[in-house]
Amino acid sequence: MGFFDYFKPNKNVSKTKIKLGLALSGGATRGCAHIGAIRAFEENGIDFDFIAGTSAGSLVGAFYCAGLDSNKMEEALKQIKSSEIKNSKLFFMPSKTEGIEALITKNLGDILFSDLKKPFCAVSVDLKTGHEARLTSGNLAKAVAGSCAVPGFFNPVEYDDMILVDGGLTNTIPSDVPRQFGCDYVVAVDVNRTRGYGTESTKLIDVMSASIRIMTKANAQKGIAGADILIQPNLQKYKSTKLDCFKEMISEGYNETLKVIPEIKKLMGIVDHNITEPKHMSLKLLRKQKKQKKLKDLLKK
Repeated sequence: MGFFDYFKPNKNVSKTKIKLGLALSGGATRGCAHIGAIRAFEENGIDFDFIAGTSAGSLVGAFYCAGLDSNKMEEALKQIKSSEIKNSKLFFMPSKTEGIEALITKNLGDILFSDLKKPFCAVSVDLKTGHEARLTSGNLAKAVAGSCAVPGFFNPVEYDDMILVDGGLTNTIPSDVPRQFGCDYVVAVDVNRTRGYGTESTKLIDVMSASIRIMTKANAQKGIAGADILIQPNLQKYKSTKLDCFKEMISEGYNETLKVIPEIKKLMGIVDHNITEPKHMSLKLLRKQKKQKKLKDLLKK
């Protein structure tokens, strides 16, 4: 039996365990919020049987499946320089993806999908066929780079007999992928819920950016509809091309995920009254919640 065969539906075997899948959306630097979501999962004992990621989601998903916890991911994030990822000095010239590949090999080594601790799929698009490419084998860094290769911003990536570009063109929230591999329920984290806005500019870079946003908005509806639980942190005030507010984005992902932890545990058949409180919540909000709780207790009496 192959590495991923376990996750394919088998009609001859009765289910004894609920299989839970995780889908991580694209969203460029807003993908930092995925780390916050994973932190909330870790603190509440939520484990996943299969992870699928598109673009930025594939990068975080690869780290997660390799065994890095949210703290190590954040440490890796602190060391990233934008110039190392987007390395073209000319704004109208796409960058090579070596920076993305180097980020993975620096933190994980030159590993294959089969070396991962959790089954993982990086979603990309094959330019040759125009079809979605669901990558589950081969060189991890190269596959993730292909999933992140936004047309016009990064060069396409040659992978086996394919030419890969950003998976967000066809499947920016890959909720359907974990189901393909036998998951009963899927939790999706969408870090780019404000996608789809246009532009009044006619500059090449602005037109390309708006076009990609519009395309991803259309296919995002498929991923939203396919998720049993959808987590959508509000990241509108953060630029998807800047990393200077990565801590704030992590916190947004963390706090939004905590809101649905009871729902996830219910899917898993777990009853837990001790849900973790947001550690990064402001003191002002914590005091407000405590006052509300005291008021409710008084009313009960």
